[in-house]
Amino acid sequence: MTPPRLHLVGRQDAGKTTLLVELVAELRRRGLRPGTVKHSGHRHDLDTPGKDSHRHRAAGAIPAAILTPELGGIFFPLEAGADPYQRIAPLYSGCDLVLVEGDAGRDGLKVEVWREGCAAPLASAGPGIAALISDDDPACATGIPRWPRRDLPELADRLLELLARQPGAEGA
Repeated sequence: MTPPRLHLVGRQDAGKTTLLVELVAELRRRGLRPGTVKHSGHRHDLDTPGKDSHRHRAAGAIPAAILTPELGGIFFPLEAGADPYQRIAPLYSGCDLVLVEGDAGRDGLKVEVWREGCAAPLASAGPGIAALISDDDPACATGIPRWPRRDLPELADRLLELLARQPGAEGA
């Protein structure tokens, strides 16, 4: 079974990472097992050129992995047009839910993190975002519910309820 996935989207410096980290801690406190994905729209080399693991990958190993006593990482290419979340789904099979930071253009359940000082909320530009998480009131109308950021336990409850209402949702 694939755990439900929720994207925390928003403008740069809106507080997505801070909120995601706090939500993970709150969900762990409740006995849940959240997984996370950090999406980046930029091209990155996630390995250090010249190091052994990078050389394995550059030679054509698919996948190429690095294992240390504390962590492991697997590098694999993504095919254009393929759903990367399907590719990594087996790694998250033991999770109750997956929180994705970013990837606003991907299909899936999204909530927007917003704060005053950022450009207008993404939600004001069109549909696809279920709620706006903010303690500030945007000057523009978004047409979606605004949930306060300051009450983390209440916010976690709302997000879990939102996930539970998704088709095929179980366990979150």
